[in-house]
Amino acid sequence: MRTAFPDFRLGTVLATSFTGTLSERHGEAVERIPVPRRLVDWLAVYGLAVDSCTPAQLDLARDLRESIHAAATAAAVEEALPTAAVAVINDRSAQGRAAAILTHGGERQWQLSSASRVEDALGVIAADAISIIAGERDGKLALCASPTCRAAFFDTSQSRTRKWCDMNTCGNRQKKARFNANQRRSAESAP
Repeated sequence: MRTAFPDFRLGTVLATSFTGTLSERHGEAVERIPVPRRLVDWLAVYGLAVDSCTPAQLDLARDLRESIHAAATAAAVEEALPTAAVAVINDRSAQGRAAAILTHGGERQWQLSSASRVEDALGVIAADAISIIAGERDGKLALCASPTCRAAFFDTSQSRTRKWCDMNTCGNRQKKARFNANQRRSAESAP
């Protein structure tokens, strides 16, 4: 019998979507890549297909994820970037050997040095994080307004005032909580 894993929370920005593989960091944390095979699955969704992943590579991935989260959180609140996080991001970026290639359809695709190079895929994620944290892309880093989530996300909305990492999860949960609180207050104040 196969164990069911939590669904991935997919976004359009590679680095912050990667940090979303651990959600509800300030509540009951949900690990979305609990085993090496799930990292392989997540990478495939983002066009970084590898054929295998070792437990040691999963540890590297989680270390990168937490470093990106720490650096993105610091950048979102305009604090100094954590030295250790910057070192991990830079190290993963430097150790990756992926190449951007152009498809016949005119789209960018990543070519890893071999099908088993998780490190190449992590290098792509680290490079994406660097471009976002360095302010090279149009958008801004923000933190989810959910007190149990507080995920870093990249806001590309026109007004740059997005409050939730994902409207379908955190946003809806908060809206539902507000609605229920208003209903209780209305019931308590009714004669």
